[in-house]
Amino acid sequence: MMENANNNDYIVVKAKENGVQVIGLTRGHDTKFHHTEKLDKGEVLIAQFTDHTSAMKIRGKAEVQTKHGIIESDS
Repeated sequence: MMENANNNDYIVVKAKENGVQVIGLTRGHDTKFHHTEKLDKGEVLIAQFTDHTSAMKIRGKAEVQTKHGIIESDS
């Protein structure tokens, strides 16, 4: 177990349209999808990186807030 491998960083995702998807990806040799959330316009999700979640994929128009700044997803 990689305790505090990523300092438990988190992101905030605010949907700018209906149907935005936030997809959690696993850590390890084989990266796999392990969780998805669907957001409608105006909904906010706070997601945390864990020992199992090493990356997140955002589909749709959303504002993503991280400790590094704000990013606009426009796919």
